[in-house]
Amino acid sequence: MRNFILGIVLTIVVLLIVGSGLALLGFMPTRANKQPPDWERHMAMSALDNSVERHAPHENNPVPPTDENLIAGLKIYTMNCALCHGGIDRQPSTLAKSLYPPPPNLILDPDDDPEWHIYYVIHNGIRYTGMPAWDKTLSETDMWKVTAFLSRIEKLPPAVQDFWKQAGGAPGAASDEGEHH
Repeated sequence: MRNFILGIVLTIVVLLIVGSGLALLGFMPTRANKQPPDWERHMAMSALDNSVERHAPHENNPVPPTDENLIAGLKIYTMNCALCHGGIDRQPSTLAKSLYPPPPNLILDPDDDPEWHIYYVIHNGIRYTGMPAWDKTLSETDMWKVTAFLSRIEKLPPAVQDFWKQAGGAPGAASDEGEHH
């Protein structure tokens, strides 16, 4: 039994050494303009979600979701996030096609993560992607306002939807598109 366990451990160590060697010798693809395999994308997203789950404090948003704060979050998003994550005009970002991994379009495909998760990613960024840590650029309050906007994007109050429509020329929520003309 001892030899069997030693064989398993030795096999794992050899696979890690070979994998690291292949990566360090440049055999792993690094092109940002080529679609990665499904297993790589799944592994990366699982690692990201698990890391945030492990490290992010599960705290409540201290900024109340008032119309004023949600509109401020929309403005901050437009100025800082839309270039990569899609504009409030509901058009996909052209820059997103040039980044690897491509950033999610948060307008067309809203994030369903809890606010503490969204805030943690905004605050700390995501290593080895184009997602910067905004903690040196935005205030805590502004990061929470963007978080509030993004977490409520599909259920914004009418005043915020009206502001969105005036600012971007498109309805504020995907489920509300038929109601505003």
